[in-house]
Amino acid sequence: MRKNLLMWLIVAVVVIYGFSSFNDVAENASSKSDYVAFKSEVAAGQVKSVKIDGRSITGYRKNGEKFKVVMPIVDQDLLPKLEENKVETVGVLPEEPSLLLSIFVSWFPMLILIFVWIWFMRSAQGGGKGAFSFSKSKAREFREDEVHTTFADVAGCDEAKDEVKELVDYLKEPGKFQKLGGKIPRGVLLVGQPGTGKTLLAKAIAGEAKVPFFSISGSDYVEMFVGVGASRVRDLFAKAKTKCPCIIFIDEIDAVGRKRGIGIGGGHDEREQTLNQLLVEMDGFEGNEAVIVIAATNRPDVLDPALLRPGRFDRRVTVGLPDIKGREQILKVHTRNVPIAEDVDIKMVARGTPGFSGAELANLVNEAALAAARKNKNLVSQAEFELAKDKLLMGPELRSKVMNEKEKINTAYHESGHAIVGRMLPDFDPVYKVTIIPRSRALGVTMYLPENERLSYTRSYLEDSIATLYAGRIAEEIIFGEDNVTTGASNDIERATYWARNMVIRWGMSKKVGPQLLEGEESENYLGNSSTSLRAMSDTSQNVIDDEIRSILQKNYDRAKSILESNMDILHAMKDALLKYETIDSEQIDDLMARRPVREPEGYGSYKNSSSDGDAGSDGRKDDEEKTETQTEAQPEKAAEEQTEKVSKPSQDSF
Repeated sequence: MRKNLLMWLIVAVVVIYGFSSFNDVAENASSKSDYVAFKSEVAAGQVKSVKIDGRSITGYRKNGEKFKVVMPIVDQDLLPKLEENKVETVGVLPEEPSLLLSIFVSWFPMLILIFVWIWFMRSAQGGGKGAFSFSKSKAREFREDEVHTTFADVAGCDEAKDEVKELVDYLKEPGKFQKLGGKIPRGVLLVGQPGTGKTLLAKAIAGEAKVPFFSISGSDYVEMFVGVGASRVRDLFAKAKTKCPCIIFIDEIDAVGRKRGIGIGGGHDEREQTLNQLLVEMDGFEGNEAVIVIAATNRPDVLDPALLRPGRFDRRVTVGLPDIKGREQILKVHTRNVPIAEDVDIKMVARGTPGFSGAELANLVNEAALAAARKNKNLVSQAEFELAKDKLLMGPELRSKVMNEKEKINTAYHESGHAIVGRMLPDFDPVYKVTIIPRSRALGVTMYLPENERLSYTRSYLEDSIATLYAGRIAEEIIFGEDNVTTGASNDIERATYWARNMVIRWGMSKKVGPQLLEGEESENYLGNSSTSLRAMSDTSQNVIDDEIRSILQKNYDRAKSILESNMDILHAMKDALLKYETIDSEQIDDLMARRPVREPEGYGSYKNSSSDGDAGSDGRKDDEEKTETQTEAQPEKAAEEQTEKVSKPSQDSF
C-alpha cells in the first residue's frame, strides 16, 4: 500500500512539473502581445505606476486596475516613454540564482527517473529496507516464545514424530550425545505428499525444543540476478550462527535443490550457485553443529545427490498418509475448537475417509462446520460430517443439472448394477451409498466403505473390482439391449483394463505369462497410479499378453452378468428406490438385498416438503425435466461426455 502511494505521488510530481513548464512556455509565448498593448496604454497616458522586476512588469492603471506583463526582450525605449508620460516607476534589483538550486532544477527530471528505476528494481527483488537489501535473507525468524506448536498438535504420523524427537533431545541436551562421540544429523529431509503435515512437524520440533526457528521457502532464493541467492544463503546461516542452537526450515527445497546441469543450456546459473552455497554452508570448513537444517519436499527424486549425501541431508523422514487410527487422531485435533454434537462418531468419519491427508481432513471439519452454520445450528452433527465427506469424495451436488426421465432411469439401473454386484462379491468393500444426483461431472455415484486399510491387493479382490466395474454397463445391456448401452461405462472400462493389464505384466497373476516383469518406463496416469508401457518383444508374446488380459476381463464380465441375471427383482427394486429417494444408504441397500420393503432415509420427509416448492427434489423437478427434455436430447454428445466421467470406484484412491 505504501509503495503504491509513493509511486502515485512521484507520478503526480512529474505531471505537475511538466504542466508548470508548459504553462511557463505558454505564458512566454503570449507575453509579446500583452506587452504591445501595455506600451500603447503608456503612450495613451492610461498607466499610473509600474514596478519592474527583471522582465516582469506589474503596476496600476489610472482607473485603479492592476495588471502584469512580461517583456519578451529587454526594451531600451521603455524607460524614456514611462518618464515622458509621467508614470511612477520602481525597479527591483535582481537576485543571483543559487548554484545548487540551478543544478537541482536542471537535474530534477533525471533524479526522478533514477528513483523510479531503483523502486522497480527493489520491487523485482522482493523489496527490502535498503536499496540493496534484496541480497539479504528473507527468512522469517521466530523467537523461542513465538512458536507454540508442539507434538500434541501433530497427529497421524507417529513414526515420523519418533524420528525427529531425537532432534529435540539433542537441542535440549547436546552434551548427552556428544560425550560418546555421537553427532546429530546436520539436515533432516521431510518427504511426503502435499498436505501430510511436513511444515507443521518442523514447527513442532522448534516448539518442543524451545529454540529460534528460521522459516523460508526454496523459491525465495532464486532471483533475477546471479549471486543473489547465494548471498541470501550466507546471510541466513550467519544469522543462524548468532542464535545457536536453532533450526532452519526450508520449505519446498526442490525449487533450489534440483539436480545441477539439467535444463536448457545445461542448467540455471543462479539456482546452481545458490545450491552450491547451500552445500558449502551445510558441510563446509566451518562446523555448524548447533544449526540443524530441516527441509520439506514432495519431489525427492529431483534433488541433487550431493544434497542427500551423509553430512548434509543424511536423514530422510517419510511423512505418509495417515491410517484409520491416524485419521481419527487428526480429526480429534481439528475438532478441538468445533462444537460437535453427541451423535458424532469420529471413528466412523475416519473409517470413511481412506487416503485423506491431514489438510484434507482439516478441510472436511471446516466444511462440516460451514454446513451447520448455514442451517443456523449451534452444534455440528454427524449429518454435517456425512454431507462434507460426500462433497469431498464425490463432489458437490449439482441439482441444477436436470436429467430427463430416460437418463434418470438409465443412471439408476447403472448404479444399481454396481451396488448389487459389489454386495454379492465376498472379497469386496461394503457398499456405503448410492446416488443418482449429479455430482461434479458424474451423473451418478456408487460409494464403497472399506472395513480395513488395504496395503496390498489379492487376486480375488482385483477380480471382484473388475466385475463390479463392469456391472453398471451390464445392467444397461440387460435392461435396454446391446444397441442402447451408453457411454457412461467408459471410465469403468478404463479402470478394469488397468487392473487386468497390471495383473498380467507387473504382478505375475497370469499362468501363461508367469511371474515376470514385462513393463517398460513408468509414468503417472490420471488415476494417480503408475502407468507402464510394454517392453520390446515379439508379436507372439504380445498376443499372449493381450489374450490373458482379455481372458481376465471376460471372465469377470460373465461373473457380474450372471449375478445380475439371478437378481433381476433386486435390480428393478433398487432402480425404483433410487428414482424415489435419489440417494440410498447402507440401511436401504440392506433392505433391498433382503427383499424387504425399503425404509425411508432419515430426514427424507422434511427434505421432500422443503423441495416441493422448488426444483431441488425429484417431485419439484418434474416440470423442469419436461421443459428441458428436448434440450438435453438435442445435445447427445455433451450428455455422453458427462456420463463418461461417471465415478463408481470400490474404495477411495484405489483406482
